[in-house]
Amino acid sequence: MNIKIPDISKKINKKDLLNALNSHYSALGPIWVTQQMDWMCGIYTSFKNHDKYLIVIYLLKKTLDFYSINFVLLSYDEFYKKDTVEIGNFTISEIAQELNIPKESARRKVNELEELGVIKKFKKKIIIDRSAFEYVKPTNTIKRISRFLAVFSKMLSEDEVLEETIKSSHLEIVIKNNFSFIWKIYYAMQIPMLLEYKKIFKDLESFHIFGTCVVNQHLYTHTKDSDKIIVDREKFLQTMVDEKMQGINSMSISDITGIPRATVTRKLKLLVKKKVLSIDNKKHYRLTGNFGKILKQVQNNNLITLSDFSTKIYNLALIEYKKKF
Repeated sequence: MNIKIPDISKKINKKDLLNALNSHYSALGPIWVTQQMDWMCGIYTSFKNHDKYLIVIYLLKKTLDFYSINFVLLSYDEFYKKDTVEIGNFTISEIAQELNIPKESARRKVNELEELGVIKKFKKKIIIDRSAFEYVKPTNTIKRISRFLAVFSKMLSEDEVLEETIKSSHLEIVIKNNFSFIWKIYYAMQIPMLLEYKKIFKDLESFHIFGTCVVNQHLYTHTKDSDKIIVDREKFLQTMVDEKMQGINSMSISDITGIPRATVTRKLKLLVKKKVLSIDNKKHYRLTGNFGKILKQVQNNNLITLSDFSTKIYNLALIEYKKKF
């Protein structure tokens, strides 16, 4: 049996990816933020409550961490062979502290998850029953991540960071073959991101609504540039907050997110008051110049974790599909 030993000299460096993310932001940013908000919509759809899903993925990540520590690697099909996943013991205090949820709220949400049949206890075992909620298999999320990474790889090959573009079909296979590991690092990227935005906006509904406005202006800025000239992140974000940019109304935000319109309207008023959004005479909401000032550091952190996440997948792809590239 021939063992494939990876070429260490050809491994991808996350610093190169971070530089590429910033320099090619006008092409990559709209794709990434769109997939992020699609993921947020899926989260909200599950329980009509972001924190409940945050609790579920936090507990699932603990199981994925356990698998990784004990050298257990499960494929997508192996992981989803059963509807139930055993999780480790947890306390309400732990949930409250780790996820920035008031203790009584954490207790109530865990109780509600138990009433829904999502969290179940059998003697000494605690399980999550994925059949009890809607947003289960991340099939679409895997496809969206693979498409993003395929486009990103094209930019990286142009910058001579990668030898060749990696097809989305190859990346999808890599993610599915190494699912328990990939999803562990995926949650390790997403959970801190949610907590950072929660700290800024006080709740995830406000972030979800704000993020939908961000996606709208990312896409509008990307479409408006008829020449499709690739610009870096600083220039792209400056263009995004131009007063001529097309905004989005509360009804559209409600339709996209699934959040009730009354809640959307109330949260939008608070976001306007905080001066991260403005409203025009057509009742369209768009970003203000304060957008970048308030969120710059957390955005920087997100790009760092995204470059780290992407690096690990590319290096796996280069090992598993070396002969094809």
